[in-house]
Amino acid sequence: MIQALVRDYAWIHLAIGLFGNFCFVVGSVMFFKMFDAYYTLGVWLFLVGSLGMFLGSLGELAKSIYEKRETRGAGS
Repeated sequence: MIQALVRDYAWIHLAIGLFGNFCFVVGSVMFFKMFDAYYTLGVWLFLVGSLGMFLGSLGELAKSIYEKRETRGAGS
């Protein structure tokens, strides 16, 4: 089931990664002194963005592993 989810819905990994990148950038900007009032929000966006980037990368890794196994299995 997980294998089918990873392969058939690969666009989800990209969407999670892009959302993570967006949150990461916005959170990083909020660390500037002029956004001092939003520091805590910036920290949370930074954390959520980092997690999103990590999950997106894990999904891409899983997809690559499954595709490699399928290619290796088809060649046998």
